[in-house]
Amino acid sequence: MTLEEFKRIMNSGERIVACSPVHLKMHEYSESARKITFEMNTVYHTAEELRDLFAQLTQTQIDSGFRLFPPFYTDCGKNIKLGKNVFINSGCCFQDQGGIEIGDGSFIGQQTVIATINHDLKPSKRGDMFPKPVKIGKRVWIGAHVTILPGVTVGDNAVIGAGSVVTKDVAPDTVVAGVPARKIRDIPKEQDE
Repeated sequence: MTLEEFKRIMNSGERIVACSPVHLKMHEYSESARKITFEMNTVYHTAEELRDLFAQLTQTQIDSGFRLFPPFYTDCGKNIKLGKNVFINSGCCFQDQGGIEIGDGSFIGQQTVIATINHDLKPSKRGDMFPKPVKIGKRVWIGAHVTILPGVTVGDNAVIGAGSVVTKDVAPDTVVAGVPARKIRDIPKEQDE
């Protein structure tokens, strides 16, 4: 199974049956991710070296404006898509099998968790998984210790307050906070200076 086939299946939202070929491929990618993130997290690296390691992790090209403060953790690494000038702060955990997309100029706060998989509720099928992508728009600011659950889309320019648990889509140009996250206010439109 190629990486593109794996991503197509994972991005489809289809049930992933425990011990199926797709599930076994997921474990193979997890081993690769653990090796790369161990290197990333245990030795000092320059910003350029971290971009190179992130490119190895995701098997994509990474923009020169990308910034990462380790440690960084991921279960897979192969289904992360970053825009330009993205910043990921320390201690973030990305469960990216179902797909994580982060738009240009977005800031991800310390110890943010982005989850893209749910397990079956039936105990006999608990090993089966349901992937759903998380999409974060452009110029989004995610505060520290935020958890974003599978299937959530965060609109452009949104702000998510520290400690929030995001269970549903966030409209563009809004501030949300809380557990579960709720709209607090709109972000004022910028005036030309």
